[in-house]
Amino acid sequence: VPLLEAGDIIIDGGNSEYRDTTRRCKSLKEKGLLFVGSGVSGGEEGARYGPSLMPGGHKEAWPHIKDIFQSIAAKVGTGEPCCDWVGDEGAGHFVKMVHNGIEYGDMQLICEAYHLMKDVLGMDHDEMAQAFNNWNKTELDSFLIEITANILKYRDSDGTHLLPKIRDSAGQKGTGKWTAISALEYGTPVTLIGEAVFARCLSSLKDERVEASRSLSGPQGVKFSGDKAVFLEDIRKALYASKIISYAQGFMLLRQAAKEFGWSLNYGGIALMWRGGCIIRRKTIVKCHKGSY
Repeated sequence: VPLLEAGDIIIDGGNSEYRDTTRRCKSLKEKGLLFVGSGVSGGEEGARYGPSLMPGGHKEAWPHIKDIFQSIAAKVGTGEPCCDWVGDEGAGHFVKMVHNGIEYGDMQLICEAYHLMKDVLGMDHDEMAQAFNNWNKTELDSFLIEITANILKYRDSDGTHLLPKIRDSAGQKGTGKWTAISALEYGTPVTLIGEAVFARCLSSLKDERVEASRSLSGPQGVKFSGDKAVFLEDIRKALYASKIISYAQGFMLLRQAAKEFGWSLNYGGIALMWRGGCIIRRKTIVKCHKGSY
């Protein structure tokens, strides 16, 4: 701050907590400085080909950075950038937080589909990879479904599948947890994302689970006797329905936050920002009676 002049713009493109962004907006405004808290999603693919950008903060800064942001953002459709102004104060980082919460939910749903395919239908990793590859040609077409197929078929240097060798203990960066905390704070039933966060917490209790498995062995000799193809299609449909629920709950939280803080959020615009570049990117946009999700 001592090195800046009135009208200068500070941009925070990290996964910052939205309250910190709101606090910084207020503090810097008093000094005549403009602050932008921008959500950024895309991982290594976004870094190479353009991320999804979710800027918020002092709107006076937007005309100065709009062309830069939209030029480096991912493009979809006829070249529309996956970037637009989100809202005041910490709105950009709040939207990114919910994006990450939905990502947690998506990953948990895929895990549960994997569990049913592996432990109920008895499918091997190549069969599951092919199933996910086929699903990626349906309404489930998305980045996470695509990479799941690749992960399932990936083989180690000794020729065996790598996935079964990976320790079943997940970490977390905190944004999914923040989403669940916000849902509790604002009385919004974001149950699916909450369960996904708890599943990660449970997975981290590896030693306790190993100890418990010595006494609780679980069901033995369960064998599926129905129509495998029909059940597999039921899993696909359930996964799709659950994803819709996860997105809807995420947007419910956005709507409640907008009421709490007086933000004017463009929900359709946010959905369009998530069509490309980001981790939960998908081509299908679900039409709801309240607008485009």
